[in-house]
Amino acid sequence: MKEEPSQNIENDDLYEHHRFVASDGQIPLRVDKFLMNFIENATRNKIQQAAKAGNILVNDVVVKSNQKVKPGDIVRVVLAYPPPENLLVAENIPLDIVYEDDTLIVVNKPAGMVVHPGHGNYSGTLVNGLIHHIENLPTNANERPGLVHRIDKDTSGLLVVAKTEFALAHLSKQFFDRTTERLYYALVWGNIEGDEGRIEGNIGRSLKNRLQMAVFPEGDFGKHAVTHFKVLERLTYVTLVQCKLETGRTHQIRAHFKHIGHTLFNDERYGGNDILKGTTFTKYKQFVHNCFKVLPRQALHAKTLGFTHPVTGKFMQFDSEIPKDISDCLEKWRTYSEHSKEIEEQ
Repeated sequence: MKEEPSQNIENDDLYEHHRFVASDGQIPLRVDKFLMNFIENATRNKIQQAAKAGNILVNDVVVKSNQKVKPGDIVRVVLAYPPPENLLVAENIPLDIVYEDDTLIVVNKPAGMVVHPGHGNYSGTLVNGLIHHIENLPTNANERPGLVHRIDKDTSGLLVVAKTEFALAHLSKQFFDRTTERLYYALVWGNIEGDEGRIEGNIGRSLKNRLQMAVFPEGDFGKHAVTHFKVLERLTYVTLVQCKLETGRTHQIRAHFKHIGHTLFNDERYGGNDILKGTTFTKYKQFVHNCFKVLPRQALHAKTLGFTHPVTGKFMQFDSEIPKDISDCLEKWRTYSEHSKEIEEQ
């Protein structure tokens, strides 16, 4: 067995505290006993309570305390609070700055960059770069300097960051009051019915998988969430949509579209990295896997961001280009779709 460096769980309220990989010689052993052997000062009761709360995962699946650990299994313990040693360090990280003044800064975050540090991932985040670029960023209640909102690690796109306490409060209220404008582009599996629509359903942490958010349409759990969408392009087995957020819940677009049967393309956490639509032909399967290689993350981009400037009172709107990995994937699907139409017309 070896313990590997932990990584934060992006855009989430859980923090990874331990990550173990069972050795090749590991005999099948209950996960609670397995963890007791390697976590200092752990008790059987504490581990069992963590399992009961859904905070122990084996190979990214929530397990009970009697789950058997086998060779090669990845065992993780995630808890709802950050480790105490989580410190912010300024780093000279290149930032794609779209706009900046004395009050705020708008950045275009690339896919793969975590927004703020978490346990096991203290460096290379957007916040690390921001505190190097800007001195004395205001801190919100969650100790995240300047952050008004967040996007997932593997989602690209626009973020606004406050440079003053007043701007932080003003912008935060705009997001709370839902007066901001946020438009996302998403490539989803399947051919969506209708040219536009509205998805409504409470979003909360999944009761089956703590790393996912789930939709609770009866409103008995989670927080109210609404996503509006408009179809931009139909590409045979996938659809390009524009999403307008009425609310801003964790993984909102990802969870909502999975709920209606149109999981985001190559969204590994929600099952979009499987071939969910299409044919059984080997060539088609190879085509999709080639698309996955071109776009090795969920097909989601925060394209447009609008808000009222805290000082001038002017409504400002920013737009970003679709990143190359998504545009390259779209071109592949356009070529495939045109070829499919030609075959049908013959």
